[in-house]
Amino acid sequence: MKGPLFYSKILLFGEYGIIKDSKGLSIPYNFYNGALKVDENPNEEAVNSNQSLKRFATHLKDLAPDLVNFDMETLQNDVDSGMYFDSSIPQGYGVGSSGALVAAIYDKYAADKITVLENLTREKLLKLKTIFSEMESFFHGKSSGLDPLNSYLSLPILINSKDNIEATGIPSQKSDGKGAVFLLDSGIVGETAPMVSIFMDNMKNEGFRSMLKEQFIKHTDACVDDFLKGDIKSLFKNTKQLSKVVLNNFKPMIPKQFHELWKNGIETNDYYLKLCGSGGGGYILGFTENIDNAREALKGQKLEVVYNF
Repeated sequence: MKGPLFYSKILLFGEYGIIKDSKGLSIPYNFYNGALKVDENPNEEAVNSNQSLKRFATHLKDLAPDLVNFDMETLQNDVDSGMYFDSSIPQGYGVGSSGALVAAIYDKYAADKITVLENLTREKLLKLKTIFSEMESFFHGKSSGLDPLNSYLSLPILINSKDNIEATGIPSQKSDGKGAVFLLDSGIVGETAPMVSIFMDNMKNEGFRSMLKEQFIKHTDACVDDFLKGDIKSLFKNTKQLSKVVLNNFKPMIPKQFHELWKNGIETNDYYLKLCGSGGGGYILGFTENIDNAREALKGQKLEVVYNF
């Protein structure tokens, strides 16, 4: 048995901000994917994944029946036969490894599921997001449900606010464009829960709250609008401001050895860095108007281009 593929995602803009109603833009990233699978001779990774699925199945039993019903009997049988999630998506890297798993389980076992083929009204999208949020809370403690939504639909998702999300189109890439969005590998696995808890602690501080509203959310919203309109000049101006705000106010979420690189990008304008997901490790997201300059400036770093302007 091998199920359909579910892809990783990149939240281009909106990390942390969407908790407080900023805009957000999430795009599928097809470089990594995962599928449910059963093997005759599972390796150690498959066995560990299967153990985790057993615990996840127990979590799903407790979800409110008026929200979602699963065919628990089939799920239980499949898990008992050794089913696991075969995934190339790195865990703790901010590209939605648990999101893809949640999407795969919903797709295979949910009764009366909402499918990609029907007319995806705002109500349906919000219902899916709520279901996925409850499912994914097993992995993170608190989840917005956006990662699984992106993985399940395999469409860019525009978050206007908590209760207003829509599938959207993004400007098509210019394959020969010098401008690029790229991923930088920090080489460290990040953990979402501790980062979110630092953020929630900071939110008790009035100064941090007003910075979030007046600077972070302001620039995040502007970046989303610029990106969707294809206004590259304004996008880089706002991304630079966003990069500064993050460096000044989200230091614990940036791995120490990247503080200097972060600052250099802002000072030289060769590239601007921002968090990819909750930070603390995993990938860092970069924006550059000239990918050659960025590669030169970031020599020795692992860099992966995900989108060309």
